Amino acid sequence: MTDFRMEKDGDVAVITWDAEGRSMNVMTRAGFEELDRLFDEALGDESVKGIVITSAKKDFAGGMDLNVLAKVREEAGDAPAQALFDFTMSGHHALRKIERAGMDPKTNKGGKPVACAIPGTSAGIGTEIALACHRRFMADGKAKIGLPEIMVGLFPGSGGTTRYSRMVGAMQAAPVLLEGKMMDPKAAKNAQLVDEVVAPEALLDAAKAWVREATDKDIVKPWDEKGWKMPGGAPYHPAGFMTFVGASAMVHHQTQGVYPAAKALLSAIYEGAQVPFDTALKIEARWFTKVLMDPTSSAMIRSLFLNKQALEKGANRPEAPDQTVKKVGVLGAGMMGAGIALVSAQAGIEVVLLDQSKESAEKGKAYTADFTAKGVKRGKTTQEKADAMLAAITPTDDVEDLKGCDLIVEAVFEDPGVKAEITGRVEAVVGEDCIFATNTSTLPITDLAKASKRPEQYIGIHFFSPVEKMALVEIIKGKETGDRAVAKALDYVRQIRKTPIVVNDARFFYANRCIIPYLNEGARLVTEGVQPALIENAAKLLGFPLGPLQLIDETSIDLAVKISKATKSAMGDAYPADMAPVDELMFSMADEGRLGRKAGAGFYAYDEKGKRTGLWSGLAERHAPVSEQPDLQEVQHRLMFAQVLEAVRALEEGVLMDIREGDVGAILGWGFAPWSGGPFSWLDMIGAPYAAERCDHLASTYGERFECPALLREMAEKGQSFYGRFGPEESAAA
Repeated sequence: MTDFRMEKDGDVAVITWDAEGRSMNVMTRAGFEELDRLFDEALGDESVKGIVITSAKKDFAGGMDLNVLAKVREEAGDAPAQALFDFTMSGHHALRKIERAGMDPKTNKGGKPVACAIPGTSAGIGTEIALACHRRFMADGKAKIGLPEIMVGLFPGSGGTTRYSRMVGAMQAAPVLLEGKMMDPKAAKNAQLVDEVVAPEALLDAAKAWVREATDKDIVKPWDEKGWKMPGGAPYHPAGFMTFVGASAMVHHQTQGVYPAAKALLSAIYEGAQVPFDTALKIEARWFTKVLMDPTSSAMIRSLFLNKQALEKGANRPEAPDQTVKKVGVLGAGMMGAGIALVSAQAGIEVVLLDQSKESAEKGKAYTADFTAKGVKRGKTTQEKADAMLAAITPTDDVEDLKGCDLIVEAVFEDPGVKAEITGRVEAVVGEDCIFATNTSTLPITDLAKASKRPEQYIGIHFFSPVEKMALVEIIKGKETGDRAVAKALDYVRQIRKTPIVVNDARFFYANRCIIPYLNEGARLVTEGVQPALIENAAKLLGFPLGPLQLIDETSIDLAVKISKATKSAMGDAYPADMAPVDELMFSMADEGRLGRKAGAGFYAYDEKGKRTGLWSGLAERHAPVSEQPDLQEVQHRLMFAQVLEAVRALEEGVLMDIREGDVGAILGWGFAPWSGGPFSWLDMIGAPYAAERCDHLASTYGERFECPALLREMAEKGQSFYGRFGPEESAAA
């Protein structure tokens, strides 16, 4: 296989990246070696004036194949850190060769100009290669470019951190590197990631023309010239000192100290700014290696890149013909239904939006109209695309309009009777092959399917709110749900560009099964006299985006009351007795109208514009804080174990069929400590024996909800890990 090829256009050598068998270029070890060899060949060819690096695909590059890093570690035996450092440095040498391009080390003369022609999206190592070139041209359009490594627990470790921070200074570089945002060509030019934005058809010619005209002075990077100074000031300069103090504070505020890559990135910039460029690259490589060796990095890469990608590609899709959705019927034009209609239309699917009245259906369509109008105003979409989205949605109150739909997504009121009635009406109209999906967060799919004439074609599709922003979709199989229904749901979720997980039917399915104990534990801590601020900050210090009390406010306290009442009714005498204090707190707050953010009053206080002003002082009057507050780690472990033990029980009971779905679903569904890689990754990180020991302590101190599951106990005794026993390469029955 060859990933790169070289052709000459007169005095310009064009090195083209075209990874075989891939729709997107990703860098492999062999690919790097190939690029290095071709570059040497071009440098040694006296007839070549300069070099252009480009792509034969519509995009430039998707980054490094992260499996390569895992392979390097595996092959290293007892010295993985040295192997990873050496591999990283070999990449630095290759990119430094591109940057120096044969220049005389003393005079900086005699080098060959190198331009990068970027036809489309460029991320990670693709952008780092571009930064090593002397001039970067990008085709105008909707493609994006950036350095998003921080999003999977890494930082740009192939020179991107050092080069970009030296180009623009630490102050301007920090947000780009720490937020990992991908930018359109014009924004990228403003950020100096690219030098010129040109029409797609003129891209290659523009790059060649520049190469032919470039002089020695045009290709010397500022840091290779005498007297270079860091933009904005080096760390020991007064202005630079303030920059790094501010950046350090910003990093700690955003990461709470639990994301090692962010701190390592800033350290690489800080230390590298005080030494010559080549030494700075070694410093960057050392910090990059340190991050790669950190278990949090491995966990994030596995869950947020490898596992997520596998699920999106249909890792657990049953054998069935292509189930691409052509026409979807959305029942209910409320907030959920309107969001489902929006993302479906956005994917180019014809949508019939049904509600009890035409006026309500039109209101649901207006949600998409508002969304597209904002997108056009902000330049995120065109008026033409906005019009196409709106044209794809047909609002109606006539069930007959659902004829021809191959998928129905029901998003009506969470009431079994209401859902049963609409199921019967719709099935009488749609074709026999139509798959019927219900969007529910708590109601058992098997029970709802009893209203269907075709239970094998009935499935649950649980969207998270707001639909257009949340990446996860939970697909729930009822006892009679067939493979084609599962395949249809998975293909549909892929069409709307969401990440799916598939679980078996059980109370609360998977996501809510784990979220609810987290919320309950937060409320229970309040009733025990634990300071609300300690509870919230304990969660945030674990990397959760919202503390449990704020999350209750966001989802609404009356919803929590409704769920508690429904659960108690269904469980009867089996309803946990230790829920009494939590229920008493929730019910009393609901009775007083403190329903959360939507009511402007909940665990938090709000101003007249709905902005949080702080925790509600009245909590202290209800449950006075005890004089001796618990240890921070004790609170954190209660909040963590309340969730992870439910994840283990879900696996144990067969609700969850793949631990990858458990980890990815937790991070994308409710923001479970992303640094940990998810519940199962976290348990592997701390080890089953320690986890079982903590369960015993928590259960004896706080109650049987923390009792160690039999599966976890067995794994602790055998010294097993979840990914060692249930990973994709292992049998789930091992």
